[in-house]
Amino acid sequence: MKDAAVQTALRRACEEVGLPDSLRGCVYPLLRDPEGDWPGCCGGGCHPCASSLVDVAMRTLELLGTPRRAPVVG
Repeated sequence: MKDAAVQTALRRACEEVGLPDSLRGCVYPLLRDPEGDWPGCCGGGCHPCASSLVDVAMRTLELLGTPRRAPVVG
């Protein structure tokens, strides 16, 4: 999953969403299971917020031409 196309799309998605590049690794589990259960925001003020990670993963998949089909619940 860490091929060049994924890396490029993930970097761009992080920039667009405003997620620091140092937190890219937090998005990989979502990309490995793009139609699986993704976390939602717990309202606890976590950093990074799960919803930010989901936003980056969604944008990364869009950039790769493989948008998520399953609804994001959270």
